[in-house]
Amino acid sequence: MTLEVLSRLPEQATGKPPLLFVHGAWLAAWCWDEYFLPFFAERGYPAYAVSLRGHGASRGALPWAGMADYVADVAEVVASLSAPPVLTGHSMGGGVVQKYLEQYEAAGAILFASMPPHGMSSSFMDAMRRHPLRWLQANFSMNTKSLFDTPELCREFFFSPATSDAEIVRLMRRADDESYRALYDMTLPNLIDPAKVRTPLLVLGGEKDVVIPPRDVLETARRYKAEAQILPGQPHAMMLDGLWREAAGAVESWLSARAAG
Repeated sequence: MTLEVLSRLPEQATGKPPLLFVHGAWLAAWCWDEYFLPFFAERGYPAYAVSLRGHGASRGALPWAGMADYVADVAEVVASLSAPPVLTGHSMGGGVVQKYLEQYEAAGAILFASMPPHGMSSSFMDAMRRHPLRWLQANFSMNTKSLFDTPELCREFFFSPATSDAEIVRLMRRADDESYRALYDMTLPNLIDPAKVRTPLLVLGGEKDVVIPPRDVLETARRYKAEAQILPGQPHAMMLDGLWREAAGAVESWLSARAAG
């Protein structure tokens, strides 16, 4: 299988660890290349983003891909890098990173508006309460992207007022469908065992995130005994929103503090 990996590299070697970014549901590596990969490459970090199988330009059957398959994709890319990376996973990708860290260690990891260790059941129930008919239609049709197939819904779930309507429409056109099996995997109880994770973590969340609300961010940090930051005004799609610089800055500050320490 061929996986799409986008990269932005610093002009000269700096000795800083590589960063590997893992996207969430309905997205692909491109979501990091909009802002984050160039931002971190300019600051001396070799920056990479993978498209999980069936997403973006990566090959592989999407409909029945599960979380274990996505973990295997991350492991394949990590093995191809010249040094152990710091992993950053957004939303579903944060769950993939946590499952990866149950088996492997990394130079560090950032959970970015991430699925909590106990899974996504409460978030999915919140979405169902918001739009019950659309939720039922999306599940019966197994077309989960239809949950947010209008600019208004996309803004409600993912973006802040700092992102224009035109920008939301542009980004919506790039969205993929998502594996129904992977979404099902994310609802199982006791999905992730934090006791197996030894890698230092930063847990970031958005104050205005309705998909992974602050309560879940704080619970994730508590389970890992990790630092948590709730970023003011931030929605779910922090790496694509008009407020992305604040989110990138929080990541850079943590990386710099770890290097200094």
